[in-house]
Amino acid sequence: HSTRGIYAIKKCHDPNVAIADIVFVHGLTGNRESTWTDKDSGVFWPAHLLKNDVPKTRIMTFGYDADVVHFWAMASQNCIGNHALKLVNSLAQIRERTETEDRPIIFVTHSLGGLVFEDAMLLSKNSAEPQIRSLFASTIGVCFLGTPHCGASAANWASIFGSMTNLVKTTNTSLLNVLKPDSEVLARIQGDFHTMLRTDKPKGIAELKITCFFEELPVRGVGEIVPKHSAILPGYNSMPIHANHMDMTKFVSDEDEGYLSVSTEIMRWVRAIQNAPKESKPEQANPLIPRPIDVPESPQ
Repeated sequence: HSTRGIYAIKKCHDPNVAIADIVFVHGLTGNRESTWTDKDSGVFWPAHLLKNDVPKTRIMTFGYDADVVHFWAMASQNCIGNHALKLVNSLAQIRERTETEDRPIIFVTHSLGGLVFEDAMLLSKNSAEPQIRSLFASTIGVCFLGTPHCGASAANWASIFGSMTNLVKTTNTSLLNVLKPDSEVLARIQGDFHTMLRTDKPKGIAELKITCFFEELPVRGVGEIVPKHSAILPGYNSMPIHANHMDMTKFVSDEDEGYLSVSTEIMRWVRAIQNAPKESKPEQANPLIPRPIDVPESPQ
């Protein structure tokens, strides 16, 4: 479950002509490759499956230090905010260097990666830097897989993350003290993100499309990690994935029911981008060709 050493953005598919960027953001105990890879078959579905369904997209995965012990050790320093900063800066750099700052973006997030995405959108929206602010303007859709959206008490967060820490043999008791201040950070993110969703978008910025996916199976020996009521957003589409919290991001083939559910949402959004009317740019005057001179008509 270690995430060390696999940070920043990895490009999985980068065609010469792409009409959208797709960015994957993993959650706690995950990393930018293993979260999206089926252990038995080795299928890394962003590269092995998705690129076939949306070939005209640049597909990337973002990695950050989501080790359980490190995460909670830095909780008082607003760890989610630090990861969100890295996400917006890493993505802005790639888009600047490839001159693709205006390209639409779709995010696919798992677990706490969804909260990192939400904070990244808030940072982007309120940034004074145009290259950072453009990320908010360009983001048109997000798939949340098992993201704990609802405001929860420290006790509820302890039950969620305590279950996950058991998987890496970390005792629960030492984490309880930092859950309370960090849950205030999470509550702030949720409050601000929901306010952002309710606020009218500026002219020219599309409404954010959202689909939430929730786990149907418990983790063996642990139980349910993120319950359905926490994984969905009222008013937005939601679908089940017949897997537990850890396996809901891993698909074996393009016939996998979970893959079909997630990829169809992405395909619909990409198709909408492809079919959107192109903005016509005003013709530029050629400085080498003399402009015609208006001659006033002679009086009759």
